[in-house]
Amino acid sequence: MPNAALHELNFEIRDGMRVSWDVPVTMSDGVTLRADIFRPIEEGRYPVIMSYGCYAKGLSFQEAYAGQWEVMTRDFPAIMQGTSNKYQCWEVIDPERWVPDGYIVIRLDSRGAGRSEGVQSVWSEEEIKDYYECIEWAGEQPWSNGNVGLHGISYYGANQWHVASLQPPHLKAIIPWEGTSDWYREVFYHGGIRSGFLDLWLPRQLPMQHGYGERGRKNPNTGEPVAGPETLTDEELARNRVDKVAEVRARPLADDYYHGVIADLSKVSVPILSAANWGGQGLHLRGNIEGFTQAGSQDKWLEVHGLEHWTHYYTPYGVDLQKRFFDYFLRGVDNGWDKQPKVTLQVRHIDPGAKGSITGRFVQRGEDTWPLERTEWTRLYLQANGAGLQNEPIETSTYCEYDPTGAGATFTWPAQDKDIEITGPLAAKLFISSSTIDADIFLVVRVFDPFGAEVVFRGAMDIHTPVAQGWLRASHRRLDVERSLPYRPYHSHTVKEPLVPGEIYELDVEIWPTSVVIPAGYRLALTVRGKDYEYEGEIDQSDKTHRYPSRGVGPFVHNDPLDRPSKIFNGKVRVYTGGGYDSCLILPVIPAAQ
Repeated sequence: MPNAALHELNFEIRDGMRVSWDVPVTMSDGVTLRADIFRPIEEGRYPVIMSYGCYAKGLSFQEAYAGQWEVMTRDFPAIMQGTSNKYQCWEVIDPERWVPDGYIVIRLDSRGAGRSEGVQSVWSEEEIKDYYECIEWAGEQPWSNGNVGLHGISYYGANQWHVASLQPPHLKAIIPWEGTSDWYREVFYHGGIRSGFLDLWLPRQLPMQHGYGERGRKNPNTGEPVAGPETLTDEELARNRVDKVAEVRARPLADDYYHGVIADLSKVSVPILSAANWGGQGLHLRGNIEGFTQAGSQDKWLEVHGLEHWTHYYTPYGVDLQKRFFDYFLRGVDNGWDKQPKVTLQVRHIDPGAKGSITGRFVQRGEDTWPLERTEWTRLYLQANGAGLQNEPIETSTYCEYDPTGAGATFTWPAQDKDIEITGPLAAKLFISSSTIDADIFLVVRVFDPFGAEVVFRGAMDIHTPVAQGWLRASHRRLDVERSLPYRPYHSHTVKEPLVPGEIYELDVEIWPTSVVIPAGYRLALTVRGKDYEYEGEIDQSDKTHRYPSRGVGPFVHNDPLDRPSKIFNGKVRVYTGGGYDSCLILPVIPAAQ
């Protein structure tokens, strides 16, 4: 437990709130974290909504992420209404929208980040232990009613699963909004292939590390450095942070190092609103789905939307959903939340007729289960001779061969004469051989319009996101049989089993969930590749929606030469079909409503 005494806070009145800046919260090992606390004017005991993470609690959304803010408020101007926007920060709630409704909002800089001292170790067990202590500290304060809820996007969402599994007594509900729950499978390694996300993301966080001080941005409300107050040298900063890239690169298997960063979801017992994004391929989508299906809580809901992974967090749609959930579980408001559908889906629809467009609209629908109870699990069999997908297995065995450095092999399902909805988890069974001792399999589920142009979507972190993606390193093919399902294989990633060149192996590949209604006349396709998907259409260089090149995978690239030496992973790969080698794509087809 933190050793900070219970105390009344010093505060100033701002925009109808009591605001306390940089409140110290001292951890059991003596390290002091800092929190900004926003409370109602009227004295009382209120529920707490807390966020804890590394993005610097005083960093202005509008300044630090100007491009994203500009696009979001352009498309959804209601975000600007009813608030001064002075306290908008990246991926956490706007206190002006919550404090008037009887909530206390607490933003904490994680250890070694922003205004909090200590050695920074992102995505770590140390942070989760701190979070537990912060929850208990807040729950025991004289201005708290003892009910603490957790909120936030991405980093602020992912750590919720982990701390909730530790069951802090004052934690009463969580909203992990696009938050991964398995940092090995969903952040560091995809199917056993190392993701370069950390390599791209970590350098961007340096100006938010504690000690960056005067070299960084200022809090527009206090004028103080968001990563201060002291300013350290580059050498001192380096000593005060863990080299996470080096640690992860040194541990390609899911060994004990990852034990504390793979949430034991069975121990999560508090009410959950898990919000996912269909376009979150490569980070949060899988974690939110797994969190919902595997959590031990009896009170859990799943919501899945589209667009960028911060957008609907701030729109009236998202804020209303969040408030109804927290009002019910933190404030005891009888608002009918108990009648809310367990699963709410924003089903993607393609607008026919727009040639090769980055398009789509979303139609909301309530469901009772995930996967959907009426799912028709459909196997489409690969046909190497003809590069097709068909409904029945092929009698004659054949194969196609591709160069992993090229575009791979694409198998296409003929255009259907009616709309087809695909909603749920996907998988593929492939029979392959390699000319070397290993092979990296990249799967892309795609849709093409009647003119042959690919249809892609604005995704969580890339504006050219395909329908679905999956990954598997062939030497990591061993399944955890107890946890695997036909439509969601689960790999142990605890042992490496090299291939014998030329020998045929059976692979079960997990493809992350999706939802799309494919119009009549459009074609579904599966591409089997040896490298990351790349969108082949034109790129609008003026787009400011995302911070990464929008080639289809955003920052989730897999191009580390130390992890993927060319002498092993550039060997020819063969995909076998028919004659007992029944390579297939497993689809969750949803029958049309009667």
